[in-house]
Order: sequence, then C-alpha cells, then structure tokens
Amino acid sequence: MEDENTSTIGVDLGGTKIEVAQVNISGQVLRRKRLPTRVNEGPAAIQSEIAETVLELQKQADTMPIGIGIGVAGQVDPVSGVVHFAMNLGWRDVPIRDVLSEALRLPVFVTNDVRAATWGEWVHGAGQGCDDLICLFVGTGIGGGVVSGGHLLTGCSNTAGELGHIVVDLHGPLCNCGNRGCMEALAGGWAIARSAREAVENNPSAGSVLLQEAGGNPERISAATVARAVRKGDPLALKLIESATEALVSGAVGLINAFNPCRLILGGGVIEGLPELVDRIDRGVRQRALAAASAPLRILPSQLGNQAVAIGAAIMAMRELTVKDPD
Repeated sequence: MEDENTSTIGVDLGGTKIEVAQVNISGQVLRRKRLPTRVNEGPAAIQSEIAETVLELQKQADTMPIGIGIGVAGQVDPVSGVVHFAMNLGWRDVPIRDVLSEALRLPVFVTNDVRAATWGEWVHGAGQGCDDLICLFVGTGIGGGVVSGGHLLTGCSNTAGELGHIVVDLHGPLCNCGNRGCMEALAGGWAIARSAREAVENNPSAGSVLLQEAGGNPERISAATVARAVRKGDPLALKLIESATEALVSGAVGLINAFNPCRLILGGGVIEGLPELVDRIDRGVRQRALAAASAPLRILPSQLGNQAVAIGAAIMAMRELTVKDPD
C-alpha cells in the first residue's frame, strides 16, 4: 500500500497552455502553476520551462514527488516516451521523456493528453467505480478515451482515443487530419469558430452579435465568442451550436452502439462553456442509439474539468512507479 504522502507531478502540455500540478495518491492537487505554451520558441524552450516549473513546485513541496507524468496533445511512443507528432505544438519525434528525466533526475512517464484525462476521470472523477466508460473531450479539437472491461484501451500502435476523427458526414468539411466530415471538423472549437467566421462573412447583418462579441474583428471570433452569443439568444449562434450538437450526437451514438459503455463522460472547453450540451446530447442519444445500448447508459459532465489531464497524468505516473492497478 502506498504512503498517503506519495505524490507525483502531472503536466498537461497543450498547444496554448501548460498546467503543472503536484498531485497526491488521492488525486488531490496540492499545488499547481499554469503558463502559456511558447510554441514558436520550439521544443527545447518548452521543455526547459516545464523543468523550471517542476523545480519551482518541488521547492514548495513538503514531500518530494516520486516522478512526473506528462499528457501531451499528440501521438506518443509508449516505450521510448518520444512524441512522434503533436500538431498543435508543431513537434515531430521529440524525446521529451529522456530530456526531462535527465534534467530533473526523476522518472518521467509520457502519454496522450486525452488518455490521461480519461484515466483521471475514471479513477478520481465522474467514472469512479465504473469498468465500461467513454470520455469525450470537446475542446479546440475532440479526443477521448475508452475504458472497456476495466482496461483503458490503447490500440495496436498506441493511438486509440482519436474519437474526434470518427466520420459523421461523408461529404462534410475538411478536417485538419486531411479527411472530410470528422466529428472534430464539425463540432471542435476550431470548427465552430471557422463556421462562425464564414457565416459572418456571408451575412454581416446576421452576424452582428458575433462581431460585437469579437470586438468588431471577425478573425477574433472563437468558440467562446459563439458561446457568449448563445447566452444572448443570438439566432446565428444558436444555429451554429445546433449543428455542432448534431455532429456530437451522431458521433456519440456510434461510440455507444460500438462499445456499450455504462457512462459517457463529456468534458473540454466547449462543454464547459455550454454545459447545457450535456442534456441535449443525452436526449439525442436516447432517440437514436440502440435501445439495448442506451438503456443503462448515464451521460455525465466531467468532474475534474480543466485539471483532468494533469491529475490523470500524475496518477498514471504513480501507477507506473508504485503498485500497479489502482482499480
């Protein structure tokens, strides 16, 4: 049995921000720091900043963390800890595990960010006590994780969880992955922003509220801009979110029919900005999923919110470094 004082450092490394947190065995965040991701300065600068932040948290700690877990928005080699590709960071084949392990003299565990978030929700969030669940995180992009029979699925080449790239419209818009009609290309934050900007360009009058929320600059329209306009009852914003919701329902129905989870956990910035989407997706799923699959299903919001990745990465690292199978 691990000591209650055992802790690890969890790092959420995304394209816009880095969250570094010291987390204990109970999933409690003891201290944390958030900083912007300086993508333009390259991998070395980002890794150096993570190392400096970890050292800063170590100086404040009552007990020393036993290791570091990093959740990266990209594809990770599970053996070497190399980030093969991280689109939002502009990284290819970056050996972040070895670099940080050498800099900090601590063992480092690296995984995909949404898989870390799924683990966090499973062990310490909305998925506690459940052996069959799906987490779907709708932020700038869309990703997630699947727990089936008490195992987090990793896939043949460690890329399981790219749920946002399920095709929900064969003739839909182009996705950043190169395919068309992915759920992410219709309902991810970047896609909502793109659709909103196009709508404003085509009809500035109908887009007046969105323009006002963006300070008069259509290039500044984001998913958050659309969410604020929805709060004001703007017809265009409501239409845009209705379209995104349809895509999310379609994707969720496919996942539920395929995996038959007991819980579908919804998180990410878009869901946090429009929490009513949880109920709307729930209603859509009940109408369209197979009855046998949806009858026992519970659709819930994330409990860990924007700390899910850091907590999950920290707990995954703790599992690797101590007694395995926390479940």
